Amino acid sequence: MKLEQLRSFEAVARVGNFTRAAEELFLAQPSLSRQIAALEHELGAELFRRAPAGASVTPAGEVLLPIARRMLGDARAAREQLDELAGLRRGSVRLGAPPTLCVSLVADVLAAYRAAHPGIELHITEGGSRSLVEALDEGALDLALVVTRGARPEAPATELIPLLSEELVVVSAAGAGEELAGAGQVTLAQLARMPQVAFNRDYDLRVATDAAFAAAGLTPTIAVEGAEMDAVLRFVERGIGVAVVPAMVVIDRPGLRSTRLVRPQLTRTVNLARRTDVGASAAAAAMQRFVFDAVDRLAATGTELAQRVTVRSRA
Repeated sequence: MKLEQLRSFEAVARVGNFTRAAEELFLAQPSLSRQIAALEHELGAELFRRAPAGASVTPAGEVLLPIARRMLGDARAAREQLDELAGLRRGSVRLGAPPTLCVSLVADVLAAYRAAHPGIELHITEGGSRSLVEALDEGALDLALVVTRGARPEAPATELIPLLSEELVVVSAAGAGEELAGAGQVTLAQLARMPQVAFNRDYDLRVATDAAFAAAGLTPTIAVEGAEMDAVLRFVERGIGVAVVPAMVVIDRPGLRSTRLVRPQLTRTVNLARRTDVGASAAAAAMQRFVFDAVDRLAATGTELAQRVTVRSRA
């Protein structure tokens, strides 16, 4: 199997269309089709079901896909480690993170990393923690920031390094006159009576809050449901309702006021996920250091988050 064949196979499997895959790879479609045909001939199995509407992987293709992604990831890492011997002047890093971290911790990490290493290309993938761990295991990511509450996503060649424990807080519009004004804390029972801006049900955060309400026998009052992170924060700023978000999200947002959630207090652990069976490229290793530094800065004594975030031991 040639890497070019595997790259073409992965692209078609991902986009579900030979024409779009060829455009993405800057290939003529006949050339891409020949690569797929040669790969199928070599393996003795059909990899795609062709149809006018597109292409879908066969059972043989489903078996090959994670293997192909790991092989492509390993080849890419090898090239980057050789390239980066010159000193992080070129290369790339693929970092995955949930949306709640992309609007807080990740933004700080990328700003610092970009300033120090402007020649490194940065690629960000947003998604749920479980899907990010799967992407990391398949070689589609170099590093990922994932959230855990109890059970940890499992992958055979992935380790999770705890970074910090973070409280979930209730946010409201800074100038609103609702019952949160002047309150130092709010209980889950009180929160259930307030109109809420609720996340999409696929969000890890929504799953956690729904579980807390259910465990307490409470039914929340929903004003708006199904929004993504940016929309939730904007809706709250407009006074449509309150929302439960991680404490880090509120940093540098003067339009929002945060109030501690108690009885029960809800927390989450932020972890750095990395593969253990493949050595990190120099660019990825540097990214890991920048993540550690950003966590230490955000939760340092005297900062806004010092009372809401606890740095976990990385020993």
